[in-house]
Amino acid sequence: MYSDKKIICKDCGNEFIFTAGEQEFYAEKGFDNEPVRCKDCRAKRKANRNNRSQRNNYSNRR
Repeated sequence: MYSDKKIICKDCGNEFIFTAGEQEFYAEKGFDNEPVRCKDCRAKRKANRNNRSQRNNYSNRR
């Protein structure tokens, strides 16, 4: 039903594989869009969001 897809990462420009298993998982969860970032760039983006959130929480306590 699904087959591996090659996708170019929006951030770093590297090619990554969106596996058939990942596609099936996305479909089961009801996600409509394919990923646009590779695993490393998604992790960096998540870490940046978490750091920003922690800084905001700290500054709001003052």
